[in-house]
Order: sequence, then structure tokens, then C-alpha cells
Amino acid sequence: MAYILEGVIWNVQNGQFLFMSLKKFANHFDDLFINVIKIGEETGNLADNLVYLSTELKKKQQLRQRLRSAMIYPAVILVATLGVSGILVFLVLPRLIPVFSSLGVKLPWTTRFLIATAGFLFNYGVLLVGGLIGFGILSFFLTRKVSPLRFFVHRLILATPFLGSLSVMANVADFTRTLGLLLRSGTKIVESILITADSMPNAVYQKALRGAAEIVRTGEPLNIYLARHENIFPPIATRMIEVGNITGTLEANLFYLADFYETEIDESTKNLTTILEPLLLLVMGGIVGFVAISIITPIYEITQSFRR
Repeated sequence: MAYILEGVIWNVQNGQFLFMSLKKFANHFDDLFINVIKIGEETGNLADNLVYLSTELKKKQQLRQRLRSAMIYPAVILVATLGVSGILVFLVLPRLIPVFSSLGVKLPWTTRFLIATAGFLFNYGVLLVGGLIGFGILSFFLTRKVSPLRFFVHRLILATPFLGSLSVMANVADFTRTLGLLLRSGTKIVESILITADSMPNAVYQKALRGAAEIVRTGEPLNIYLARHENIFPPIATRMIEVGNITGTLEANLFYLADFYETEIDESTKNLTTILEPLLLLVMGGIVGFVAISIITPIYEITQSFRR
């Protein structure tokens, strides 16, 4: 960043506009950032636009942090479950198998299943992990590079129960806040929609907003187009945008919608944690209990045979 800012300073000192200097580092400053600064320089409101930009980018960052935080607890439970199960299967069970074999104890199906699973992982575990990592890396690059595949994956996410509704709220919050910021900075409506489309993380919303820009260019109100895509633009958002168009308060309504959906996301993630906590504990207990019973049952049968 220090290197980038030195370049920006040099360019500005030599007579370039700030937005043109930043545009040379497009990998670090997106279209939203550059266009808000461009409008500010052209209209003489650069200081105000920088304040708007700082505030809204901070809110968008807080939204992403809340979504990440909601995933931390399930990840911790998953790691703990795999850790405890792995210790029992790979450290405890191998030491007991020779004992079971020497005593000729008939093993229950749970223990046989566990031994077969452990044997498979011992023999092919490295290949399995390598294959999963390779598949993950390949999927990541294909999703980023192949547009139809990325669109399909993003559409699948939106169709997933609960996760889909959370994704819709996050994308609508992102859409309304970005569009509101661009309109407040003085950007024209069609250009604002196109810039917003490019800044969206979801390919489905990118395509929908590019279509919206073309419709708005012909003179049709934005809310009419959004109403035709009710599955990704909730009716409340469409109605609030319609009211904003009629009353001339579109910017204010867009920021209201962004705050509204961010609050909804916050509540949904809290509810998700509340629901997942007992559910994940039950799953963890079931997995660990299954492994423990598979190990303890043969030991119990051995002790019973000694008593006889």
C-alpha cells in the first residue's frame, strides 16, 4: 500500500486527477471506489464523497464480518468432532485390534465397520485428502474462470434452504448500499446500476442488474424490472424503491433498505447459532458415542467371557 500511495502521490503532483491515479491500481481499488472519487473531483464534493465512501465501506465490511462470525461456531464443533473421533480411531483402536484378534472375540458390526473405515483411511488417506484438496482447488479456479459454472454455483446457493435466504439478504443489502452511495455521490442512475452490478459478488445479481441497467436506459423505472425477479429481489425492496422513485427519496430509501437487511442478517445469524448449537452438539455426541461404543462393546464382551 505504501508503494501504491507513493505512485498516486507522484501522479497527482504531476497534474493527474486522483481517480486517474487510482485507476492504474485497479486490482486494489474497485470501480465503486474510483467512480465515487471521480464524481467528487468533477463536482467539487470530493471531501464529502470520501466520507460517504469510508462510512459505507465500513458498513459493508461489518456485514461480511458478521457472516463470517456466524460460521465460526459450526467450524469449531466440526474440528472438535473430527479431532476426538480421529484420536479414538487412529490411536486407541489400532492398539486394541490385536487383543480382539488374539482372544477370538466376535466383533459387533459397528466395530467391524470402524475397523474397515480405519483401514481404508490408513491405506488411502493421503490419496483421499490429496484428491479432496485438488478437487477444491480445481473447483475454486473453475468457478472463478468459467462464467457458466460460476453462475450455476451462485444460483445453487440462492436455491439452498436458509443459506439461500441469507444470501439474498446479503446481496440485496450490498446492492442497495452501493447503489445509494453512487447516487448520493452524483453518478447517473444507469451508470450507477452498471457499477453496482460489477461490484456484486454473486453472478446471478450481476446478470440481473446489467439487465436492469438496459431497461432503465429505455426509460422504464427500476422497480418494474426488479418486480419481475421477485425470487432475488424481495417485494419490500421493490416497493421501497418504487416509493423512492415517486417521492424523490430514492437515495434515502436505498440506505434504509441496506440497514434493514443488515439487521435481518444479524438476527438470522444469531438464530442460526442458537439452532445449530444443540444440533451440532447432538451430532458430535452421536459420532463420538458411536466410535466409543464400537470400541467399548468388544471389551465388555471379553470381560463377560472371563467371568464365565
